[in-house]
Amino acid sequence: MAITTSDYLVQRLMDWGVRRVYGYPGDGINGVMGALNRAQEKIRFYQARHEEEAAFMACGHAKFTGEVGVCIATSGPGAIHLLNGLYDAKMDHQPVVAIVGQQATTSLGADYQQEVDLISLFKDVAHHFVQMATNPAQIRHLVDRAVRIALAERTVTCIILPNDVQELEAVESPPRKHGATFTGIGFSRPEVVPKKDDLRKAADILNAGRKIAILVGAGALHATEEVVETAEKVGAGVAKALLGKAALPDDLPYVTGSIGLLGTKPSYELMMNCDTLLMIGSGFPYSEFLPREGQARGVQIDIDPRMLSLRYPMEVNLQGDTALTLRALLPLLEKKTDRSWQDGVEANVREWWQVMEARAKVSATPINPQRLFWELSSRLPDHAIITCDSGSAANWYARDLKIRRGMMASLSGTLSTMCPGIPYALAAKINNPERVVISLVGDGAVQMLGLNGLITIAKYWREWCDPRLVIMVLNNEDLNQVTWEQRVMNGDPKFMGSQDIPAFPYARYAQMLGLEGIELRHPNEIGAAWDAALKAGKPVVIDAHCDPEVPPLPPHITFEQAKGYMFSIFKGDPNLGGMVKQSAKQMMANMLSRSEK
Repeated sequence: MAITTSDYLVQRLMDWGVRRVYGYPGDGINGVMGALNRAQEKIRFYQARHEEEAAFMACGHAKFTGEVGVCIATSGPGAIHLLNGLYDAKMDHQPVVAIVGQQATTSLGADYQQEVDLISLFKDVAHHFVQMATNPAQIRHLVDRAVRIALAERTVTCIILPNDVQELEAVESPPRKHGATFTGIGFSRPEVVPKKDDLRKAADILNAGRKIAILVGAGALHATEEVVETAEKVGAGVAKALLGKAALPDDLPYVTGSIGLLGTKPSYELMMNCDTLLMIGSGFPYSEFLPREGQARGVQIDIDPRMLSLRYPMEVNLQGDTALTLRALLPLLEKKTDRSWQDGVEANVREWWQVMEARAKVSATPINPQRLFWELSSRLPDHAIITCDSGSAANWYARDLKIRRGMMASLSGTLSTMCPGIPYALAAKINNPERVVISLVGDGAVQMLGLNGLITIAKYWREWCDPRLVIMVLNNEDLNQVTWEQRVMNGDPKFMGSQDIPAFPYARYAQMLGLEGIELRHPNEIGAAWDAALKAGKPVVIDAHCDPEVPPLPPHITFEQAKGYMFSIFKGDPNLGGMVKQSAKQMMANMLSRSEK
């Protein structure tokens, strides 16, 4: 029997090493689903509950494997649902290929049912490569180019397949005549290293610096040892953008932790007082948390030349792989004999962890969310994979959680969208079934998409050699991050109509699905809950009832932020009592931690 274009597409994906595809079916993509069915012993289709979940899973696949992630959806509505997850992948520079169905070529342009101009729809998110097949001879080069460009550019690409083309007889090799093209398999990432003269200039700046700050992002995740050696040689402090949280372990004394509104005071002071900035693999966007222009001399390393001198005017811009570039730079760096700057950074870091412990142990009604993360840190299994969602959970993930060597961690760093936490965790577990995976999410994101993700977990968890997957839900019945943004940034009281969300029994829902559920209402139960969840023989949902009035204090409170906070009080915030009480407790924790030194 002749194979179809869909069979050939699936085979070509397999030739590229693709073994997992995430998606949801529909009649616009039935031809490819039939081909996946015929090839299911070689390539696995994972059925999400929603196309957005599938796109997030493909992004998570790319983040936690380094491979291209592939997601698939039907035409029209299904294709539209992919977009948020695809934008997450694009903005975090992850290689993802989207395969979407389309109405038959004979109906295009006729305002047919579910006909959407998919080329235009995907043109922004997949602008490096988005093409529709109208002839079976195109399949070979469309797959080859989509995968290769996604990998090479670390971006999203898209193939659109009309449903009649999916069922045509495959053309594995086009006729050798004018207009044909013959593509091949394979991509090997080049070893990109800057010119020697530029490395020398960079070394001169770093050697001249007395107070050096390093900022690392996702581009440094594979360069941990090189960053450590560099920091120790030049006597630097190292701050981490959110996507670079796992780039360096938090047990190094000069690692100041996260930077930005969700960051730490030592990171803020590091940037405000340095005379030299070395930025490695980061596109951290908030310039107010970087040195003032003219304060520091700058060197930046990034594989993408478009990211160079984008956030701070650098004297030397080094395009190159971070690990290879640092290896080439290290022999040119002089070891600092004066360690007073780094000693000061380390003192700030020690004091900060005391502050974090004091804040985490402040009483709340019923649970201080910081304590959930603080108690988890010491219990994190070796080589754990941690995912987080956008929202207030990201505050405590950024500040309270201590990452160790060998761990992996990620969230939606650039799009900062809600909902990827659980799909990321699911993709991480599918691809690393032997590792413990922990997802830290807010109740808003869980109600928006996460409840569906729990159904997907229930569908697949029995296949994993180690079933431990823990979902912790911050249950405060509030869209908490936005509530505090309304108060501090806009000077408005909490708008209950937009911010309150309905109560939901997350632990009992998990139990209904055949998972384990733990309901947590008292701070003294936190340690035991984590211990039980990390020893369980099935995935666990921890339903942690949290106080929404614990403030996510920024590392530095500006006049505008203080003014906004006061205005929200004067305007009569509906939770005024708890809001003021918890803010006072958190500020008092800062002072008490210092007095105990």
